[in-house]
Amino acid sequence: MSFATAAIASDSFAPLSVPVDAGRSAVRGEIAAILSMRHGGARPVRLRYELVGREQAPVVVLAGGISAHRHVAANAEFPEKGWAEGLVAPGRALDPASRRILAFDFIGADGALDLPIDTADQADALALLLDHLGITQLQCFVGYSYGALVGQQFAVRHPQRLAKLVAVSGAHRPHPYAAAWRALQRRAVALGQLQCGESHGLALARQFAMLSYRTPEEFGERFDAPPEVVNGRVRVAAEDYLDAAGAQYVARTPVEAYLRLSESIDLHRIDPAAISVPTVVVAVEGDRLVPLADLVGLVEGLGPRGSLRVLRSPYGHDAFLKETDRIDAILATAFRTPGENA
Repeated sequence: MSFATAAIASDSFAPLSVPVDAGRSAVRGEIAAILSMRHGGARPVRLRYELVGREQAPVVVLAGGISAHRHVAANAEFPEKGWAEGLVAPGRALDPASRRILAFDFIGADGALDLPIDTADQADALALLLDHLGITQLQCFVGYSYGALVGQQFAVRHPQRLAKLVAVSGAHRPHPYAAAWRALQRRAVALGQLQCGESHGLALARQFAMLSYRTPEEFGERFDAPPEVVNGRVRVAAEDYLDAAGAQYVARTPVEAYLRLSESIDLHRIDPAAISVPTVVVAVEGDRLVPLADLVGLVEGLGPRGSLRVLRSPYGHDAFLKETDRIDAILATAFRTPGENA
């Protein structure tokens, strides 16, 4: 398949790579747009997306954490592993045979925006992308972590374009403990920059993040081994895992992207009462970043439009990525129309 190209136009968006063969089951594209940002005014941005599934099927947006991107799962056109592998698959609620799955790279994920990025900016960028794709309404926005925050903003700012929201491990405001944790991670990056070791600072920030994503119970099961003395230093069992996580993250993430999207989580604030679409909130017991109490508060603010599902999982904040069968069951129920049998 070839791609047509176009220069940036003076209107709201211009295609940079547009699939010519619309018969493919999975397509990628990119547009240039001018986005009015909450803290930066009108800015040029690039919106990169992947769309998988039958052309006439209802569209579901799937958005993950700040490390997620437009490729959610391997498919015939793009066989590389995606970040939500197992959830988007035959027989699942997110089966491309029955739904079109749209995912996009968050603005700022390429490191090109060095200014505060609000979750409202991400929601407005998605609205521009839907305009470009000719999609009037989404059947559902499924958001996990940062994606759940973007989904809430989309429901507030563009309610006519959304039938239902599923928000997993993402509250209407950041918990002060989690915000403090992220602030220290950003300081680790800043310290690395001062020492001309930017990548080391980013790796350390990611390693701190892994401790907040998972639970003490999981670490107790996986890394319950005595420490070793290596080159005169004590090395604990989890360090190999943390080192690998840091190295993988540094290899694929620009520093500015991490810093600005981390800040974006802490900027997030919405009034739950402003969400007018039916919303399923999914909480995980033991999530150290998004406590159950905060998600209960979100559901209470939603009133009759909100419902709550609670998971028990040793994976904490990462349960969405690990508990695929249980998340799939929740999504299947959420997608079901009133009166439809399981």
